[in-house]
Amino acid sequence: MQEHIHILLTALLKSTVHRLYGQVSASQEIPIELSLASGFGDLSNNCALRLSSLLKKPPLVIAMSMVEAMLQEIPKSPLREYLKEIKAEGAGFINFYLREEYFYCQLKDILEKKGDFARIDIGKGRTVLLEFVSANPTGPLSVAHARQAAVGDALANILDFLGFDVTREYYLNDEGNQINILGNSIELRMKELSGEKIEFPANYYQGDYIYEIAKKVKSHPELFTSSGTPQKRGKEKVQSIAEFGAQDILSTIEQELADFGVRFDSWYSQKELRESGKISTVFDFLKEKGFLYEEDGALWFKSTQFKDDKDRVVIKSDGSYTYLAPDIAYHRDKYLRGFHWLINFWGPDHHGYIPRLKAAVQALGYDPASLSVLIVQLASIFREGKAIEMSTRKGQYITLREVLDEVGKDAARYFFLMRRISSHLNFDLETAKKQTPENPVFYVQYAFARICSILRGSPQEASEETLDFGALKEKEEIGLIKKLWQFSYIPEVCYKTLDPYMMTVYLQEVAEAFHRFYDRHRVLGQEASLTQARIALIEATRIVCATGLDLLGISKPEKM
Repeated sequence: MQEHIHILLTALLKSTVHRLYGQVSASQEIPIELSLASGFGDLSNNCALRLSSLLKKPPLVIAMSMVEAMLQEIPKSPLREYLKEIKAEGAGFINFYLREEYFYCQLKDILEKKGDFARIDIGKGRTVLLEFVSANPTGPLSVAHARQAAVGDALANILDFLGFDVTREYYLNDEGNQINILGNSIELRMKELSGEKIEFPANYYQGDYIYEIAKKVKSHPELFTSSGTPQKRGKEKVQSIAEFGAQDILSTIEQELADFGVRFDSWYSQKELRESGKISTVFDFLKEKGFLYEEDGALWFKSTQFKDDKDRVVIKSDGSYTYLAPDIAYHRDKYLRGFHWLINFWGPDHHGYIPRLKAAVQALGYDPASLSVLIVQLASIFREGKAIEMSTRKGQYITLREVLDEVGKDAARYFFLMRRISSHLNFDLETAKKQTPENPVFYVQYAFARICSILRGSPQEASEETLDFGALKEKEEIGLIKKLWQFSYIPEVCYKTLDPYMMTVYLQEVAEAFHRFYDRHRVLGQEASLTQARIALIEATRIVCATGLDLLGISKPEKM
């Protein structure tokens, strides 16, 4: 029915625009959207605003003319069964008010489809690769990485729910200068542990975890070498200190992510990428296409041919690769592995890197629109009202492990998700620990647990034949039903914005609508038809809350 009403409304709007304004609107979209503003209908359309510049008329005037024309058509349309009213409002929006009978049908739909309610096959099996976190294995995960992990995992859940074939990948930068600095940092701490007085460079890694790795190396020095190349000593393989340090830190990262409820389908090694020859292969490909040239002893990529502001070096004059070189090979490999859509999550310091990577994708022969780069803004951690100073290199920062230990997985995930990724996030540890409505994840989970408690004490559910949803007439009942119906839009909104933020907002609104209903109206002990209808409403609320929490990776406590 959801799809049905959209088809009918879209057809009505298109025919009305064509009848009133002819071909002037041929290129205009007719989006039917959820009306999120209270009191302004259930569904909304903004085509009057889009037509305003073309018709040289105020949007509200256009909207009023369209409403008048549509009202003449409604009696001849199947929409007469669902539509209560159409209004031109605000700046020129056309708002549709639906009949209560429509929402009763939606309530029935939730109870029938259960966890599949709102599941639409938008993806149709299209393969999508989400690459996120991808922190260098040079230290524990910071809160910036944790925010990326929560966002990437939740968005992957939502895309999977919408019919995409989703793969989660972690790109492992396990070689290069940062890994060399890690090895040098460990070796200096080993000397310090042996009693030597050392001068520790400011650009070395200074966290306490470096001492712990240094102690492990010192306990079995025969297994390690300070050189960058693993060797063999007798039958024993000798590993470089830098390599061991990176592997040790990676095992910590893997465990932290697992405890955070984040899983990856693949871990992609940059070292293995280089050793495979794929970087040389992609350069051969680009040279053949005429997109590489030599100048000043360096190899350059002609990225300006693809809207970048300047050409980019891929091999420096000393023969070493720039960051762009393995990235080009890595993204070509993504496409060659059969992925149709690539989504990368990056920090705000990488924003300027987007045009050159888009240029590379286009030079490789792929549509640059098939690569989506999402910039996830940073997070600040607050304790007792004060922001905690953070410096990754100095080891002065709150790690994901510390957040998990202090507030738990659910609060950590929810708090990292409850702002748009384009906004800086302030994470208050004290609020996240509260067992009060002030804590949004507690508020939502408490609503779910309260629902489960009611259902445990309720009589047997009524059969579909005997349920009378028409008994639900109170303002709070209708408000809750409408809020549950809105869930049919929320996963798609998250998909269109590539941001799971709206799911957190929605779940809080559902919890608020439920608490408002339950605090004002008794469920049990009413007349049989009303009790059964209210129990059905509460069960539908449980279904929607459960699905939403699952998509965010948040647990569903049945008792609190």
